[in-house]
Formats: sequence, C-alpha cells, structure tokens
Amino acid sequence: MPESTDPLVKAYLRHLASIDEVSSHTLSAYATDLHQFLAWAGSWQSVDARTVRRYLAFLGAGGISARSAARKLSVIRSFFRYLERENQIAANPAKRVLAPRFRRGLPRVLTVDEMRQFIEAAMEDRGPLGLRNWALIELLYGGGLRSQEAVDLDIKNIDRDLGLVHAMGKGKKERMVPIGRYALKALDQYLEKGRPLLASQTERALFVNARGSRLSTRSVRRIIKATLVKSALHRNISPHWLRHSYATHLLMGGADLRVVQELLGHESLSTTQIYTYVSQEQLSRIYQNTHPRA
Repeated sequence: MPESTDPLVKAYLRHLASIDEVSSHTLSAYATDLHQFLAWAGSWQSVDARTVRRYLAFLGAGGISARSAARKLSVIRSFFRYLERENQIAANPAKRVLAPRFRRGLPRVLTVDEMRQFIEAAMEDRGPLGLRNWALIELLYGGGLRSQEAVDLDIKNIDRDLGLVHAMGKGKKERMVPIGRYALKALDQYLEKGRPLLASQTERALFVNARGSRLSTRSVRRIIKATLVKSALHRNISPHWLRHSYATHLLMGGADLRVVQELLGHESLSTTQIYTYVSQEQLSRIYQNTHPRA
C-alpha cells in the first residue's frame, strides 16, 4: 500500500481501516487512488471543484475507463468528506462534481440447475474440510452472505433453532438473515462431524482452516475455485456470484424487492433493483428455450 507523509492522509486511511472496517484489498485500492490524485494535484489544500474535473479529464485522456474514473472520484469524495467532518475544510470540493457515465453491467449469476450442480460437487467430500466447504457454500448461497461476512461469523452468530444468522455487514451494519433447511443441515454436519476435528474448543470462529484458525476470504475464493473444478461447470465464478444468484433466484420465485433489499443489507433500493433486470433476462431466456412458439 502506498505511503504518505501527510498526517491527515494517514489519519483518513486509519479511519477506513479501524472505523469502517473495509477489507485490506479495498483499503489498498483506496490508498493507491488517493495517492495518485494527490501526486497529480500537488496537495489536498489546493484542490477545488475545477481541480477534480480537470483530473477526471486527465484520466479520460489517458484511456482510463469511465467506470474506473467514477471509482476514483468516489475515493476523492470520501477523503474530502472526512476532512470536512474533521473541520479541516469548509466544504467538500468534489461533492457536486458529476461522475463519468457508464453502463453498469448486470450481476453474473448461476441458474438454479447450475447452482444445484455446484452444491452437489461440494457435498462429495465428507471429510472435515469437505464438510466445512459444503456448509460454507450452502451459507453463502442460502443466506446471500458476502464472503467477508461469512468468515467473520462466530459460532454464537448461528441460531440453529430459529434458522437465523447474525451477520455483520459493511459499515458495521448488523442484520438477521434467515437460512433454509439445506444450509442448516450442512451446518449441523460440519459442526458435529467436521469442525471438532479442526478447531479447539476455545476457537470462536465458525469457519476455520486446516490449522484450526479463522478462514480468510482468500481461502473462500480457493474453495469456490476447487469446487468449480469438481462441478465441471464451465464458468469462472467468484464467491460473490453466490450472493448474486441468491438475490436473483429469490426475485424469480416472487420475493418482494424490498424484502430482498433487507436480506442483502443494501442501504438503497436502487442497488437491489439491478437484480430485477437479471431475473427478467433469465425468465426471457427460459421462455425462449422452452416455449414451443417462442
């Protein structure tokens, strides 16, 4: 991660790490984007709205995509919002700068049949690590959890009687997520026959690695990739695909959009609405493939 000698830049990055609890990957990306901007601008003290607009033009001329430029603008806004809260500046110079327009891509999802095939591949190994992988995948899909939320779970966060998971989302936002009988069955198998062989009785983490310590998000990605190979699905999926599939399959089954918003822990309904386009696209594809007069 890039270093800075400016104490307020350092304080902002510490704020991101300790208060907002962003991942190390996100923190590194924020630091890189911010340092690139400040190196171009000279110092944050001299930045005004015109400076930010000129920087976006500079990025565009250099071939940076509109999506990447919009992300960099978001980082700049966040930094100056922090300075404004700390009374270091009177107003955020990037607040009213318009982000470059770009077409948002639809979330990538698995079909219901592909999801079933993927989970069946995870169920093949009944050793301790195999039971863990099965339970993890069932929970990612059955509860729509982010991989970070899943690895942050402690045993106490699972209410097996009520079928609920107490998840901690972005910005320390807590939510209770219901999970179905399939995820509960996988969790029961893992907790009874898998986890006791991996972790000590004092370990709090729900999902642990072969050494008995808390699983990392990097390990989750490796588990997904290994399961993908066993499933013979010709898709290059990531853990977040399971969350996307969860939301899309709920909407295809008739779930209310606001209910899905609550389940996912989205602040804005507009963030959730993108899944309606995915479900409509899938329904159209199913119609085209199955209706005799399509």
